[in-house]
Amino acid sequence: MDYDIIADIHGQIGKLEALLKKLGYRIKDGTWCHPQGRMALFLGDLIDRGPGQVEVLTIVRNMTEAGSGRTILGNHEWNAIGFATRDPENGDWLRPRTENKVKEHREFLAQVGCDSDLHKELVDWFKTLPPFIDLGNIRVCHAWWNPESIAKVGEAMDATGRLDESFMIESFRKGSEPWKAMEAVTKGYEIRLPDDCFFLDHNGAPRKDIRVRWWDDSATGYRAAALVPEGERERIPDILLPDDVKLGAVDNVPTFVGHYWLTGTPGVQSPTVAVLDFGAGKAGPLVAYRWSGESELSNERLVWVA
Repeated sequence: MDYDIIADIHGQIGKLEALLKKLGYRIKDGTWCHPQGRMALFLGDLIDRGPGQVEVLTIVRNMTEAGSGRTILGNHEWNAIGFATRDPENGDWLRPRTENKVKEHREFLAQVGCDSDLHKELVDWFKTLPPFIDLGNIRVCHAWWNPESIAKVGEAMDATGRLDESFMIESFRKGSEPWKAMEAVTKGYEIRLPDDCFFLDHNGAPRKDIRVRWWDDSATGYRAAALVPEGERERIPDILLPDDVKLGAVDNVPTFVGHYWLTGTPGVQSPTVAVLDFGAGKAGPLVAYRWSGESELSNERLVWVA
């Protein structure tokens, strides 16, 4: 089977339809499919930000049900589950509905209706999605293929990839083992900045924890390793990382992730790692990698639309 791995769509229906057409997919019997039998693998973060939340989800769900696509959980779908699910212990929402969290989720809620039947239906579908897919020759997760975290999450998945309900609930309890595993797989490798250092994220919120380029073993300092908006990079101290921070891909299996809002011309990060999120949720391109069995990844296999 050949695969087209598609990065974070974030409700950008126009970009999704344009990319599928560019990849050769066509609508047949109401569902996008490829005439040569290729399958689309969606890297999660289907929702939030863009104008076509329901339309994007309809396309991806239909492709999944028809066998022309598969998708995994991104951190935005995971957050959506917590936002709409009550804690069985105290009745509160697993993801508290604070002003900031509602703001992050605003477009999705506005387009589906908060706590509407459609909202509940879509969240129920999110709960069926696996956090990662390992196909042997390639593998996909949303943010970080960390073997320990992948193993922990995998133990809680059934044959279809759905997470055990108790694990899912525990994954919203900060500090728990399920929380640590899901944070790693869907949000990436984060480390704390030293002293009083901080940066402003894409939403303008101050943060002391930085996501790091886990695949890049040449990044030995905080500033080089940090995944932050370029305008914020000078805030990151240019000093060596602690000895216990180890970066670099763990083996030679081609691995695809999204999540990181990279900038510039899309390109693979190494012969075995491709980060495909280049900010399609806002002004950036929606990127795909056309995989056809190669063991080393190449920039020539990347396809994108602006």
